[in-house]
Amino acid sequence: MDDIREQEEVVLSITQSVCPECLQRIPAQRVARGDDVFLKKCCPEHGEYQVRIWQGEAAYLNWNSPQIPSSPAVCATEKDRGCPFDCGLCPDHRQQTCCVLLEVTNKCNLQCPVCFAASLLDEQEQPDLAVIEGWYRMLMNSGGPYNIQLSGGEPTVRDDLPEIISMGKRLGFDFFQVNTNGLRLATDDEYVGRLKAAGLNCVFLQFDGMNDNVYTKLRGRALLDIKKQVLEVCAAHDIGVVLVPTLVPGVNDEHIGDILKFAISRMPTVRGVHFQPISYFGRYPEAPVDADRITLPEVIREIEKQTGGQMKAEHFRPPGGEHAHCSFHGNFALMPDGDLKPLLPQSTGTCCCTPTTGGAKRARQFVARQWSSATTAASRSNQPRSSEGATGSLTSLDEFLERVSTYKLAVSGMAFQDAWTLDLDRLKQCFIHVVSPEGRLVPFCAYNLTDRQGRALYRRGL
Repeated sequence: MDDIREQEEVVLSITQSVCPECLQRIPAQRVARGDDVFLKKCCPEHGEYQVRIWQGEAAYLNWNSPQIPSSPAVCATEKDRGCPFDCGLCPDHRQQTCCVLLEVTNKCNLQCPVCFAASLLDEQEQPDLAVIEGWYRMLMNSGGPYNIQLSGGEPTVRDDLPEIISMGKRLGFDFFQVNTNGLRLATDDEYVGRLKAAGLNCVFLQFDGMNDNVYTKLRGRALLDIKKQVLEVCAAHDIGVVLVPTLVPGVNDEHIGDILKFAISRMPTVRGVHFQPISYFGRYPEAPVDADRITLPEVIREIEKQTGGQMKAEHFRPPGGEHAHCSFHGNFALMPDGDLKPLLPQSTGTCCCTPTTGGAKRARQFVARQWSSATTAASRSNQPRSSEGATGSLTSLDEFLERVSTYKLAVSGMAFQDAWTLDLDRLKQCFIHVVSPEGRLVPFCAYNLTDRQGRALYRRGL
C-alpha cells in the first residue's frame, strides 16, 4: 500500500528554490501525495532533494489569502542575478516591509544549539551608535517608519540598548521590540526600567517549554525559572511579552498546550505566543529528514488537541501580508468567567478569493497594538474604560471592547525557510527584513540562509 501511495503523486505547481549544497537557483515543484505536500528539486551537479512542507489538514490549496503584489517603497538594488541574490530590496520583491531586525551585536550570553545567528560570547564586533543611526535614517528614506526588532546575538548584552531605542524614537519610529533570551532582564531591574523609559514596547521572549529538560536540550542550561522571572519584571514595568517557542519534534512539541495554558495564566502581561517550527541553518553534514521537522498544519492540529479543543483549528487563518504558507494566526479573548473566546474576523462583504493589498501596513498596526502592554492596547482602542475592571461582568459593548483590548491573546506560528525548504515565491513575499552590515534590507530567510556546510549568502561570520 505504501508503494502505491508513493506513486500517487500530483504536481500542484512549480516554483524555484536553491540547492542545499551550492545554493545555486534551481527549478522546483510542489507535489502532493495524499494529504502531504513536498518540495521537489534537482541540482544538475548535486542531485535531487525533496522535503515535506505541509502535512495533512488544513488542505494546502485551501490555505490561501490572495494578495495584490506590493512593491517596496524604495528599491536599493537592481534585478541582476535574480532572487535570492539581489536582495536590497530589488524590484522583484512583492511585499513592502512590516518589521525590520537590527542586529545590534553578535555577542551572546548563551551558546544555544538552536540559533539563527552566529552568536559568540567574546566577539567584539558590533555596530556603534553612529552606524545604527545611519540604519534608522536609511529605513526612513526607504518608506519607514517600520516596526523595529532589536536582535543579535543577544541585544541585552549592550549597556546602551536604551540609547538605541531612544534614538530611534527621536527619529520617528514608534514600535520597539527586543528579541531576547531574558537572562539580563530577569536580574537587572534598573536596566529594564531604562528600556521602558526609552520606549520599549515588547519583549519577544525565547520560551521553549515548561520543564528544564527542554531548555537543557535546546539552550544548554536550565532556564525555566529565569523565564518566569522575566514575566514578573516586565509586568512590574508594564511591558508586553510574547512567548516564542522554537518547536523541535521529540523535544518540545508535546509542550504546545502547556505553553498556551501558561500564557493564559500570565495574561495580560503575556500578549501572544508565536510558535516557530525549527529550521536548519548552519552546518549539517547529514541533511535533516522529514521526521526532524514539524509543519504549520501539524502545529495547528496539536494546538487543538493539546488545548482540549479550547483553541480549534478552525479558529486560525492564513496571514494577510506574507505568503499564505508562511504562517498562521488566531486571536482569543479571556473572559471574566475564565472562558476563552475566539475572535474570528468579520466578513467584509468580499469573497475569500478577492485579492487584498496593504498587508504589511495592517500587520505593522496589529503588532504595535497587540504586542505592546495591555495598558497601551486599551488606550489605543479609543473605548471608554469600564468601572467593573478586569473581573466585572460584561454588561455593555464598551466593557466587552475593553476586555478584548486588554485580555486578548494572539496565537501565531511562522515557518522560516532553510536551504531544503526555500521557495522563492514565498521569499519574494517576505515582509520581515534584516538590515545587513552594508545597510541594505534583506528578507529574513535569505539573510539567514546557509548551505549544508554552513556558508551564508548574506550573514557574516558563519
